[in-house]
Amino acid sequence: MKKRIALLILVMAAGALLAVALVSAQQPQPQQPPPPMDPLGDVMFPPELIMGHTRDLGLTDEQKTFMRAEIQKSTTRFNELQWQVQDAMEALHALMKANPVSEQQALAQLDKVLDTEREIKRLHFGLAIALKNKLTPEQQTKLHELMMEMHQPGGGPGRGPGPGGPGRGPGPGEPGGQGRPPGEPRPDGF
Repeated sequence: MKKRIALLILVMAAGALLAVALVSAQQPQPQQPPPPMDPLGDVMFPPELIMGHTRDLGLTDEQKTFMRAEIQKSTTRFNELQWQVQDAMEALHALMKANPVSEQQALAQLDKVLDTEREIKRLHFGLAIALKNKLTPEQQTKLHELMMEMHQPGGGPGRGPGPGGPGRGPGPGEPGGQGRPPGEPRPDGF
């Protein structure tokens, strides 16, 4: 009889623990904070966002012509620099295969890679500045509103998440690695 009572108490205690576990599992869990946003994302506008909303922004023909020329020039230079980075990385990879690795040669080659990557970032930043300087304060305000809409859950119809919008991959240092940094033109010029 004592064993039955003990077994009954044990079953009831296990049932109570299971009920507590189920109830707590149904409670909303605190959400993880979103990943840090681009620290300059509120003051820079990706070219694809600007060019994707020319009508909404009321860009003049002169603004559009200027922006298309700047984007085209930057895209051409970006492609050249990407090829340089690829060649420099292949050379670095070859140096790193050696056993032992020549530290001096490997670090010199790494400097070439980093210098080219720095030039790419500078190119993107310069493009973002040139485009922003062509926008009126009203157009910049409208772009801020569009960016805020894109950060809303769902991101708006046909929009990708974040300020880069459709086609923006993760930037260097972001999960996923070697995508375009914010403000960098896509290979098609936007």
